[in-house]
Amino acid sequence: MELHNLKPAKGAVKTRKRVGRGQGSGMGATSTRGHKGAGSRSGDYTKVGFEGGQMPLQRRLPKVGFKSPNRIELVPLNVDRLQAIAEKFKTDTITPEFLVANGIVGKGDYVKVLGSGELTAKLNVTAHAFSATAKAAIEANGGSVHLV
Repeated sequence: MELHNLKPAKGAVKTRKRVGRGQGSGMGATSTRGHKGAGSRSGDYTKVGFEGGQMPLQRRLPKVGFKSPNRIELVPLNVDRLQAIAEKFKTDTITPEFLVANGIVGKGDYVKVLGSGELTAKLNVTAHAFSATAKAAIEANGGSVHLV
């Protein structure tokens, strides 16, 4: 094998479609655009989802749902996760600022503590919301709960 013998694999290189280059090419005359109408003209534009005048799908389907612009999204954090965080960072005080600083939640996130899992450490937890079971679990271990 030498450089002048190299060529691409069979079927790897396709010839470009050359439209508007005479009748013999099979793509002369109308240049594969069909006869007349907007699609045959230069500068033709059809919007996304246009179905040839038929009522488009996005208009046939009903409007559904509502998203409140005032909704507050809460980031859930279970007490077993708080236990793991306390052990990993060797701390007994957990606040939203502490969680943001350590990359556990985002900067503008609201934290809600939920009661799933076991909690053995005595923790002082500050968050935006608590479930009743989480509050009971934290206070049962001698910890304290503070709302932001």
